[in-house]
Amino acid sequence: MDFDRLPAPIQKYIQGRPYQVNETGMSGSSVLMFPDMVLKTGPRSALSDGMVQVMRWLDGRLPAPRILHYAHDEEKEYLLMTRVPGKMACDKSYMNRPELLLRLLAEALQMLWQVDLSGCPRSRALDEELAHARYSLENGLVDFSRCEPETFGPGGFESPEALLDWLEENKPPLEPAFSHGDCCLLNILFDGERVSGFIDLGDSGIADKWRDLSLCYRSLKHNTNGFYGRLLPGFKPERLFDALGIAPDWDKMRYYILLDEFF
Repeated sequence: MDFDRLPAPIQKYIQGRPYQVNETGMSGSSVLMFPDMVLKTGPRSALSDGMVQVMRWLDGRLPAPRILHYAHDEEKEYLLMTRVPGKMACDKSYMNRPELLLRLLAEALQMLWQVDLSGCPRSRALDEELAHARYSLENGLVDFSRCEPETFGPGGFESPEALLDWLEENKPPLEPAFSHGDCCLLNILFDGERVSGFIDLGDSGIADKWRDLSLCYRSLKHNTNGFYGRLLPGFKPERLFDALGIAPDWDKMRYYILLDEFF
């Protein structure tokens, strides 16, 4: 990265500091990891203003990165934030301790759901999400190569258009909560035997509590059944619901996993 092209306030923060390039994830952004900061640079997004507002609103409400400086031009945006300590929930030190992993994931979800929604500046209302999905589909902006194997084909939907039609016709009732938006194991950090925080909050806002739970469950399943190369024989991701003390709503979970095929 050419540091001379960065906004001057960011240059002042990071000048002379050691860093590593983080290539984990699929956001398409450049991510530089400093000892106590993270610099994320990527294409300018229409959703970024809402993300910044939510991250600033979250300060003191949830362990998450604090914005140090945000700037953008017509093409790029630059986000410098504090670094949340800890390891990702999918780190082998936690994957090899299933009881601890499940307990901490349950605690992480409950932390999200306990956030007071008063004054939250962003809603991920289902009608708006579906409208965004429709726009993305009609403009060829969705990569369907990473879909769940059962989404399309025998036993699934015949096409993305058929799936979206079904989603629009079968909207579930809302159970509002603060939603991370991409609540996978990569975005939940643990430090020792505690939840240290959440990262990658670009899709956060008020949504249905089952959206986060659905994606967390899917991520837990994929991280233990060989989908990502790691296989934990005998691991039952359904035990997450035991740790939460709730019964799974499989219909809602299927809905939000299918909706996520467009994001």
